[in-house]
This record gives sequence, C-alpha cells and structure tokens, in this order.
Amino acid sequence: MCLSPWRASRRANSGTGAYLSLPGKQEELILRLAATGKPLVVVLVGGSAIVMSEWLDQVNAVVDVWYPGEAGGEALAEILSGRHNPSGKLPITFPMREGQLPLVYNHKPTGRGDDYVDGSGQPLFPFGYGLSYTRFEYSNAVLDKSQIAKTDTASLSFTLKNTGPYDGEEVVQLYITDELATVARPVKELKGFQRVFLKAGEEKTVSFVITPGMLTMLNEALEPVVEPGFFRVMVGGSSRDVRVRERVEVR
Repeated sequence: MCLSPWRASRRANSGTGAYLSLPGKQEELILRLAATGKPLVVVLVGGSAIVMSEWLDQVNAVVDVWYPGEAGGEALAEILSGRHNPSGKLPITFPMREGQLPLVYNHKPTGRGDDYVDGSGQPLFPFGYGLSYTRFEYSNAVLDKSQIAKTDTASLSFTLKNTGPYDGEEVVQLYITDELATVARPVKELKGFQRVFLKAGEEKTVSFVITPGMLTMLNEALEPVVEPGFFRVMVGGSSRDVRVRERVEVR
C-alpha cells in the first residue's frame, strides 16, 4: 500500500503508548537520512495508524506493509523496484494527530464543521486511500433509474480508464448517503468495491447494482427498513476521492 507525502507544520508528539508517532529515535533517523538529500522511502511495519507530521514532508514516499509475513520482503522488493504496481487501500483512517481520535469516515453528522480551533479536522490519509504507479480516470456515469420502489434495484455504470504509463489495478469503491432519515445516519457508508485491472491506456465499463440491502437501516424500533427519500450514490478511489456522483429516489 503506497501513501503519498503530505505537508504539515506542527510537531508530532514522540513516544510510545498513547502516541501514534514512531517510538524511540526512529523519527530522528528519518530526518537525518532525509537531510542527506538522497531519495528516501519510509517503510512502515505495524498494525495501527501512524502520525507523520514531523517527517512526512521530508521523504519521497511511504509504504505501509502492515504485518506482511514471511514473503513480505520479496513483495516489498517487487514494489520498490517497480516489478509490481501497488493497489492496496487503507482499511482505517490515519489522523494528522492523536487529538482527532476517534476519526472515522462514516461518522454521524456533528452539526458543526470538522475543524478544531487549533487545527484541521481532516485526516492525514482517509479510509480507502492508496496510491499506484499509474492514474485512473472516471467518466460517463449513467444511473439507469432515478426513482425506484423499496424492493427495486438500480444500476450505476461508468467508464474507468488507466490514463497513466503502467498497467495497474484500481480498487473502485461505492459509497451511499441517506440524505434524510428518521434517525441519525452516517455521512457516508461503504457499500461495495471492485478491483479492476487495466493495462496502460485501457478502459472498461464498471457497474454497481444498488440493492435494497444497501439502502436498509435500523429505525427507532431497531427494525430493518428502507425509508423513502433521496440517496446519494458515490464512486471513487477513496472515501474522500469521489469521482462519480448520482442521486436516486426511493418511493
């Protein structure tokens, strides 16, 4: 999983335990290596989010390998050498600093902005984020029905094109938002995803079927229901990288 550099000015807390910064002298090591002027890729091994504002703007790239197992070294070598094009996506949200926690993409509406008085409320890396050695373009979105009954389905199709110089896979993610409900609903929810391989310059038509199960919620009596109203249907490369937006009404 490849993560891109991000610039931040505030110093991250160092230490262990409650902090998400790298422990010991690791951040100092990164900064000293970066000061040499040589290209630098930081490889993170671990099972949690890491705050990186102390050093992220000083390095060329970050690769998070989580706990890769016995074959992890070979896999990492293939990614760093360009023999394999990474396509992994983050299963969690990375915060800019610990004070933002808990930080999730599918939170309930807060009734206010996301920012704090002393910093941004935006994530360092959002849920579903990940880089590739190539680029993907989304276009020509078509929703076959703008209105459906509670038991009906709708199909969303679009064109996905590899516009970069290398073959690669894109993990296309489907998110849905219930615009108005009888109980508080998440601002968006992941409802589906597809891993699509495209050669350089190739394009394909990708489709998602919007089912009643994707629109179901628990009402005040904890009963599963599909309420009438408008639902936003969004597709993109992460929870914050939405490329396709459509709207369907349930009657």
